[in-house]
Amino acid sequence: MRNTILIGLLLIAFLSLAQAGSTLDKIRAQKSLACGINAEEPEYTLADAHGNRVAFDTEICKAVAVAALGPGAKFTVKLFPDEASSMAALKSHDVALLATASVNIRTANGSFGFARHILYDYQGLLVNKTMGITSPKDLVGKKVCFLIGTEIETQIDAYMSREKIKYIPAPFSEEGEMEAALVTGNCAAVTADVTQLAAERIAFKRMTDRFTILPDVIAKDPLAPAYMPDDTQWATIVNWTMNVLIEAEELGITQANVNEMRKSNDIVVQRFLGTNRGWGQFLGLDDDFAGNVVETVGNYGEIFDRTEGTNSPMRLERGPNQLWTQGGLMYAEPMR
Repeated sequence: MRNTILIGLLLIAFLSLAQAGSTLDKIRAQKSLACGINAEEPEYTLADAHGNRVAFDTEICKAVAVAALGPGAKFTVKLFPDEASSMAALKSHDVALLATASVNIRTANGSFGFARHILYDYQGLLVNKTMGITSPKDLVGKKVCFLIGTEIETQIDAYMSREKIKYIPAPFSEEGEMEAALVTGNCAAVTADVTQLAAERIAFKRMTDRFTILPDVIAKDPLAPAYMPDDTQWATIVNWTMNVLIEAEELGITQANVNEMRKSNDIVVQRFLGTNRGWGQFLGLDDDFAGNVVETVGNYGEIFDRTEGTNSPMRLERGPNQLWTQGGLMYAEPMR
């Protein structure tokens, strides 16, 4: 009886181990990562509030592909019109990873797994500088525009109520009409997630500089890579790839200096870049996986700056996406 129980336990352990490595094994067999991106197509996304994050998300896909497959890794981006369809594709294993997805109580029911937060999006306010609005308190008696029937509408009303700001709600069912209302002064502000506001501001073209996004947070909306929760190894690889991007910035390792940093005598840098051997084995990866990732896509700050930040058309401030040492929320777990 005892031998039968032991054999049974060993069989369970073996099956669990086989399942744990199945995603990585499949990706390596296909020599490519299938990665999903929510493209936030306006006609599909009245229920969503984020802007188009394709550039940022593509870098996340690339980083994970390099971690799993090494330098020159191949990956396939599959675009979806909204978050619902992207999550459905993940659940059906059409993709192994969603670059970013909303982390909230509706998605946290065990059907999906999430890595650490990699983009702190949040609902904000886009205002016309010429109207002298520098704070939500300046919106007393003024129209604030938003897309009707969305969580944005619920959150702006709750925020204004808490802050005792008596504003005029101005719902729209069409994004272009709402943008036109802001440009013509019929709206004092538009509210949506800041990634969406930044994308709308780009559409104003030569008038872009007339508009600014206030720093006030109306509601939080953090984003993180998503995967199926039944493969612990794959979950750990995705999560540690996000850590790699952030820790590289903490350590001052960039796409330009990564090769020079491989000569460092700092033990933390040596572990990170794999010159101190043996750390990749804990993930089933090569020791130099982190260095390969940074060499391919750069560190987190470099990715943010060229896709969402001041060096991109979006021109978003880092805000909560700054490192913790700069007053932000980005804090990497140590490789030890």
